[in-house]
Amino acid sequence: MNKFVVYTALALIAFAFNSILCRLALREGEADAAGFTAVRLLSGAIALILISYFFSENAESMKSGSWPSAFFLFAYALCFSFAYLGLTAGTGALILFGSVQMTMIAAAIVKGERPAMLEWLGLLIALGGLVYLVFPGLVSPPLVSSLLMAAAGMSWAAYTLRGKSSADPLGDTTGNFVRSLPMVAVVAIVFLPNLHLSARGVVLAVLSGAVTSGVGYTVWYAALKFHTSTRAAILQLAVPIIAAFGGVLLLDEALTVRLAIASALIVGGIALTIGGRSPVSVART
Repeated sequence: MNKFVVYTALALIAFAFNSILCRLALREGEADAAGFTAVRLLSGAIALILISYFFSENAESMKSGSWPSAFFLFAYALCFSFAYLGLTAGTGALILFGSVQMTMIAAAIVKGERPAMLEWLGLLIALGGLVYLVFPGLVSPPLVSSLLMAAAGMSWAAYTLRGKSSADPLGDTTGNFVRSLPMVAVVAIVFLPNLHLSARGVVLAVLSGAVTSGVGYTVWYAALKFHTSTRAAILQLAVPIIAAFGGVLLLDEALTVRLAIASALIVGGIALTIGGRSPVSVART
């Protein structure tokens, strides 16, 4: 199996489980948004430092990355957590991934990338599948929460776009997480009176930070060089489907006909997008 397929699949699975962990912590009152974000990024930084120390050939990996990327990482994590305090899962997913698609595809077009016809068709079909999946849970969302989730999507899109040029995914991800810690410290101090983390909340945040964020984002950076910006944007529409099936397996949620149809639409749209350009042309982009 091609390396870029493995990297991409692992990253998307990590993103999906990250959503599940965050949902478990916030919805069941195991953690507050600021506390969850702080532990998530701190544990991610610690895990990546240890991984870099033992497995990286770059002795100065913590000095890799950049402050702008660290800011986008921090902004995504913080806005995501606070937004879900006021949004249903369906509404949040639609705003988040809609924002990611629009930001990444607009940036790609500005830079001269011209999506093929099959890529546009795949995008429309996959987005249609996402809307169909979350439609029963859509409600009129609070303005502040909606803006926060849109900001989370734009921040994640910016973080992803910056990662396309990464020659050292592990070093850059480690550096980005380490650089995010001063920002996390400021937020923790501001929200100190309201911080709440149960033992289970800490475990969920550590798993989210060390595994599904730290390792997942590193793998995503490694996969990005094989994809155009348009394809990278559309591939992420698989995350809600993976998360939904994860909920079926781990949270005893129902496997519905709607989920099956939405999955077929999203997977079919992604397949059209992948068929829109050859792997060789993508790797050279």
